[in-house]
Amino acid sequence: MSLRGFHIVFVTFCTLLFGFFAAWGFFIAPEGAPLAHSMGIVGLVGLVAMPFYGVYFYRKAKKLVL
Repeated sequence: MSLRGFHIVFVTFCTLLFGFFAAWGFFIAPEGAPLAHSMGIVGLVGLVAMPFYGVYFYRKAKKLVL
């Protein structure tokens, strides 16, 4: 697997991980967890931002000659 392909797989994995963080922070975390809501917000931001970065990287990587 090339470095480019690995990067795309890694971005996909990170997106799924951010989705898990968001779900845990908002739905699964215990009631008294002090940082659960903050972790859910960070997960939600990452869940939205990572696909944009993935598309940006994919378009940029198509232009690179390696």
